[in-house]
Amino acid sequence: MRSLFNWIDRRTEQRLRQVAHSHGRRSLLARLGVALVGGAVLPMLPFDRSGQFMGAQAAEPGKAPGAKAHDDPMQCEYWRYCAFDGYLCTCCGGTLTQCPPGTEASKVSWVGTCLNPKDGRHYLVSYNDCCGKGSCGECLCNNNERERPGYRLGVHNDINWCMANTSSMFHCTTSVIVGVA
Repeated sequence: MRSLFNWIDRRTEQRLRQVAHSHGRRSLLARLGVALVGGAVLPMLPFDRSGQFMGAQAAEPGKAPGAKAHDDPMQCEYWRYCAFDGYLCTCCGGTLTQCPPGTEASKVSWVGTCLNPKDGRHYLVSYNDCCGKGSCGECLCNNNERERPGYRLGVHNDINWCMANTSSMFHCTTSVIVGVA
């Protein structure tokens, strides 16, 4: 039995010396540091709330079924929603520009540049999440026209923008025109 333990000790020592010879302390410390910092930062990363594109599922009362979708703020194809990702506040008790009662607008937002087909002009549109209640669950839209990667946060729509508010619960999203592009 003693010889078995001696053999295990020798093999372990040989292997550790090989590893130590090929990898210095600095590389070990660097990898350990990356693991520690990465583990601490992971919970702070924004989460992806993109889902399956479902289109607008609710129709505005009194609208004819043949109405043009780019004119109807209850439809995902509405012209202001070119970079929209979330639930339409128009289906959740709010309006195009105002959050539903019991929620507040996010302190940060993303922007898109959308073409209004009626006047042929491009408009700068600010998308503000409404925070403070659980997800509305109605009229999910995910339009990614000219979306940028996640490291360009101001033009990336797959982030919970409620992270700067007291309550980070996402409810729905508004679409506010802030100027002509």
